[in-house]
Amino acid sequence: MNDIAVPSGVSLRAIFKVFVTAGAISFGGGVVAYLRQYIVVNQGWLDDENFLDALELSETLPGLNSVNMGVIIGDRLRGGVGAVVAVAGLMIPGIIVVMTLGILWDQQRHNRDINHFLTGIAAAAVGLLLTVTLQLGHKQFIRLPDLLFIVATFAAISLLKISLVIVLLTMGPLAVWYYRPAERVPYKRENFFHLRQRFRSHRAHWRH
Repeated sequence: MNDIAVPSGVSLRAIFKVFVTAGAISFGGGVVAYLRQYIVVNQGWLDDENFLDALELSETLPGLNSVNMGVIIGDRLRGGVGAVVAVAGLMIPGIIVVMTLGILWDQQRHNRDINHFLTGIAAAAVGLLLTVTLQLGHKQFIRLPDLLFIVATFAAISLLKISLVIVLLTMGPLAVWYYRPAERVPYKRENFFHLRQRFRSHRAHWRH
């Protein structure tokens, strides 16, 4: 990720509070939107660029994106202990709620009102994810190469129904190759001029 000054004085309690809050209210998978709101906007622990770097890395790793985000951000703020605290805060609410609802769900699974309620929550989560996508990715939507990668990836997965693994293994290396750092010139112009002068002086010495 980009090199920025890690906020000093971030307590484990503050990390736990942020992640447990996000885990408790992020119905339907909108946890990334809540994490951005708390970590970037409210707390200022990361900026959008570094939050996006963490999100991109979490999506390329096995496991849940939200858990990966907890590990990456927690580790950045307070090391390994911070990562454990962040993941614990993120997962505890879900574990409690899912275990409780799992007991009740068997009796209410055919209730149309509950099904409509869950559908509404899922729709709201999609809206949250779309919002955070536009907030974090606005730079990518205005640059032509980035836009081409986005469109090609969307078309391959959504329209052509190509396997996600194949798309990642294809588009990922292409994007890395395209944005590879420029090769460093081994000798600057002034160094070349200096070497040329030395060569001329040696040649004049050999003539004598």
